[in-house]
Amino acid sequence: MKWYAKQKPGNIWDEAIEWPLGDIEAAERIRAICEAAAACAAGSGRNNKHEAERYERAAKVAMEIAMNISDGLMRDDAVHRIVNLCMTANDIKTAQILFRAIHASWIRETAQRDHPALVQ
Repeated sequence: MKWYAKQKPGNIWDEAIEWPLGDIEAAERIRAICEAAAACAAGSGRNNKHEAERYERAAKVAMEIAMNISDGLMRDDAVHRIVNLCMTANDIKTAQILFRAIHASWIRETAQRDHPALVQ
């Protein structure tokens, strides 16, 4: 009775990426990954191993995509989104490392204002 068998929807971060991605497509992909992974990032803080693994995979894929963005401001905005995801998962160490990679001063100030723990 495979008619009634429902397939689990896949995660956006597990989908294959057709390289090369343009800067705009990469930024859109990172935004979608961060929005989709926000729920599992919040659940990873509650000692939920499955959700923590999903968050880590999503963050890793988002970071890999961000490294290939050539435009500085778009890359900084994408990294800021990943920092927000890390802070949602209470992964301060990774968030601080990524925070240091943001070059645009106004994006750094926004991230600092949103997450004061980044500067400690």
